[in-house]
Amino acid sequence: MTGIEELKKMIRRNMFLGMWAAEKLGLAGKEAEAYANALAVGTLEPEHRDVFGKIRKDFDAAGVVQSDEQILEVMNVLTLQAPDQNQATSGDAIDGAALMLARNLSRRP
Repeated sequence: MTGIEELKKMIRRNMFLGMWAAEKLGLAGKEAEAYANALAVGTLEPEHRDVFGKIRKDFDAAGVVQSDEQILEVMNVLTLQAPDQNQATSGDAIDGAALMLARNLSRRP
């Protein structure tokens, strides 16, 4: 798997992880999507790559009871389930966003 494919998979994983965390935080609809998008886009920014730390902090602030092990387990499961580029459908919005972000990242100096 190439570096860009790995990045796309990580972005998709973080999108799904963000939706899971948003549900736990009581977010729905546009708020949940915005939370998940921020987590996915953060994959590209070094200062925001610590998705576990972000979720842990948000859960603690909101009083969401999830152990570190539970969060890490969800992260691991989603890493395994995040579809590879070859398995994603061309109409998949998450894949489209991942592709756009990966292209932009590959153009950076």
